[in-house]
Amino acid sequence: MKKKDSRSADYPRPQFRRRDWVDLNGTWKFRFDDDELGEKEAWFSGDVLEGEIQVPYAYQSEKSEVNEQSQHQVVWYEKSFEWKKSKNELYLHFEAVDYFTKVWVNGQFIGEHEGGHTPFSFLISPVLIDGDNTITVRVQDDNSVEQPIGKQSWKSDNFLCWYTRTTGIWQPVWLEEVAPIHLEDARMTPKVEDSSLHVQGSIKGHQHPVYLEAEVFFQGDWITTAGAWVNANQKTVEISLDIQSDLADFRVFYWSPDTPNLYDIRFTLKDRERTYDQVDSYFGMRSIETDGERILLNRESFYQKLILDQGYYPGSLMTATSKQMEEDLRKVKEMGFNGVRRHQTIADRRYMYWCDRLGLVMWAEMPSSFHFSTTSMSRMMDESRKMNEKHYNHPSVIIYTLMNESWGVNEIYHRKDQQNFVNALYYQAKAIDPTRLIVGNDGWEHTLTDILTIHDYNSDAESMRQSYEKKDEFVNGSPSKTSRKQNYAKGYRYSGEPVMVSEYGGIAYGSSDDNDWGYGSRPESKGEVLDRLEQLTNVIMNTEFIQGFCYTQLTDVEQEVNGLLNQDHEYKFDPEKIRKIIAQQSNGFVFE
Repeated sequence: MKKKDSRSADYPRPQFRRRDWVDLNGTWKFRFDDDELGEKEAWFSGDVLEGEIQVPYAYQSEKSEVNEQSQHQVVWYEKSFEWKKSKNELYLHFEAVDYFTKVWVNGQFIGEHEGGHTPFSFLISPVLIDGDNTITVRVQDDNSVEQPIGKQSWKSDNFLCWYTRTTGIWQPVWLEEVAPIHLEDARMTPKVEDSSLHVQGSIKGHQHPVYLEAEVFFQGDWITTAGAWVNANQKTVEISLDIQSDLADFRVFYWSPDTPNLYDIRFTLKDRERTYDQVDSYFGMRSIETDGERILLNRESFYQKLILDQGYYPGSLMTATSKQMEEDLRKVKEMGFNGVRRHQTIADRRYMYWCDRLGLVMWAEMPSSFHFSTTSMSRMMDESRKMNEKHYNHPSVIIYTLMNESWGVNEIYHRKDQQNFVNALYYQAKAIDPTRLIVGNDGWEHTLTDILTIHDYNSDAESMRQSYEKKDEFVNGSPSKTSRKQNYAKGYRYSGEPVMVSEYGGIAYGSSDDNDWGYGSRPESKGEVLDRLEQLTNVIMNTEFIQGFCYTQLTDVEQEVNGLLNQDHEYKFDPEKIRKIIAQQSNGFVFE
């Protein structure tokens, strides 16, 4: 099977690149298993699956070329590839498979994984043979509301703001050949306060001391080199690099939406005789924190102008090409926004790459489950941990959102156990990644949170303005005159944190179908939509204590028609007119 260059746009892990990889996307054999006979009949032995599917598209999507809308809880995949055995190891990578996955190679069981949104890998070289090898995958995905499903409908059809389900493989599948001694991971922490980068490298396979070297470059110019030895009984190594350089006006090239500066870093694992592994990566020098009621990016006040991105694409549901992601995010910039809230899906790594490159801050968000139980808590804790780990190195990611609108914790206002669960997610995220801000339960009924985020779908600008008129009453009251919820759960009160409107607008336009959905009354013209957008946005931006907003939403998705782009991700409105509304300067105190 032909190897590809990792510099290609479709490389699935752009922040940890080795030279060659094998793309397994494309045509796979495929079969439904409604009677759950596959394991009993050993379908993993090969030559049983008769249909075909285009991976990485879910069978419910058009681009899968199956395009079957009825529910099938168990599906099987099979793919053959040629390989010549060597002393190196071969890893099989899945970027995301929804939900329970079992994998066989050449009929031998390799491993299993639970979770629908995060990457996992298996070492498969011990069972490979010279020549043709066969991968078989079984996926089980039911309609359980105890799974973190996000915006996937748990009913037989989509409804309101929940969409067509995704089952099985929905992000890239690929092979990677590595030396037995190799760099497994590199966790990079920028420290703006002392202009340094802290690297924690994880090493695998060494039986003697090896040296991990890190070389830093900026736009081809060498900045610094540092390294450290790793003893045979150590699995991790720590390196500190001074990033200061005379090349930068202020000694450091900082990352921000206005200046998305990225440093290149090359890791080389070696000893005194040979080089074992080499990995190319990048990082951004960026800090995010709060100072009383302000949010600080690189120690300066930062007003966020976000748009909510559901992460659904025409004909392919939650799956997108790198080019599609890039085009969407360029349109976000063109419309004047400085960031995205990726809503209820954990994005493909290439999405974060483009946010890093283009200069968009990003809120990463955990998909919700919709029933509170020990099972759903365990699944949410595990997937949330993996989400934190996946996003750690990306400078664009500044906030983790752990829950949305009390979904899955519907009685959080008065139930201590549900409050404690959200707080457990908060503390887990802080333990894994203390460098970012955390929103516990976005929208209302907050417990522990770094920002008071509210959802206000009031379509009347004057009524919205009146809501915010008396800050002290508002912050401990309701998020909107259209809502019966409270900003804080029982036993919690506002304690001086920054305030943001993390959902508003949602203005429906472009369809007359009675089943289509949006917020508020439906305008009759594009001009009316833009007028309402301007009026609502002006209220928020003219309220001094509000530190930013997130407009709902980027694109139309199925029956939800409140996007600034349509179902095909094309502009519904003149982007320059939107930019004029969004890019204006806030009258809030952060600019005084």
